[in-house]
Amino acid sequence: MCGRYASSSRPQDLIEEFDVDEDRTGQRSRSILVSAQSPPAGQPDFNIAPTKAAPVVLSRAARDDADAVTTRQLRLLTWGLVPSWSQDVKVGLRMTNARAESLLGKPSFARAAAFRRCLVPADGWYEWQVSPTAVDAKGKPRKQPFFIHRRDGVPLAMAGLYEFWRDKSLAEDDPDSWLTTYSIITTAADPGLDRIHDRQPLVLEAADWDDWLDPRQSDLSRVKAHLEFGQGGRFDAYPVALAVNSSRNNGEQLLVPLARSDLVGAVDPTTGEIIG
Repeated sequence: MCGRYASSSRPQDLIEEFDVDEDRTGQRSRSILVSAQSPPAGQPDFNIAPTKAAPVVLSRAARDDADAVTTRQLRLLTWGLVPSWSQDVKVGLRMTNARAESLLGKPSFARAAAFRRCLVPADGWYEWQVSPTAVDAKGKPRKQPFFIHRRDGVPLAMAGLYEFWRDKSLAEDDPDSWLTTYSIITTAADPGLDRIHDRQPLVLEAADWDDWLDPRQSDLSRVKAHLEFGQGGRFDAYPVALAVNSSRNNGEQLLVPLARSDLVGAVDPTTGEIIG
């Protein structure tokens, strides 16, 4: 699964990186958070958690005579997919991830997979490794957080789906009547990374972005081919401090590698060695 990630790029950087036509990050959007988001959506955030709004790249089609024209947009969407037919936005808390192997057969994801695909920019994601030897203060297996990122230093483009949900108790032209949400697609973890967790985000390469984002491309066999994409050796992982466990903590310090001497019962993802 992917339950936390870091995204430090500002909108102007993402516009260039993803060849965006329209920056819509300044557009007012509904939030499901009780308190104001910190840091504000669209600012560098090193601990993005479900229910937060974060930058997402998508393409929308518009009709101009007989020609379908698409524009690539950068928007701030809420993490946790809420289907248009849902009666309660809280369902998004259970739909932060979508499994690549089964999403085409699930009503909650299938239509979005056909018409509303997106890319979620990130520096990398966090995953928690369950120790085979160490326990915490409660006697449960100790969990060591790792940060996983591309070896080449290029930002990630995690494959995702997005949906529009309308609050019918409000006027249609009220900005708060619309909630736009997204889910990150996951797949089986690469060899080595599976020593941390058995799942990882589906990360697409730049050559596949156009086809993945094109809303006019609804051939499910082509969508399925993207969902089956895999390329080992792209990622590195290193342990980080337990501070990332709390979504209230933020800042670049969360990405500082933890010293080997600070590890307790952690498994080296490269060698399988138990450290500490």
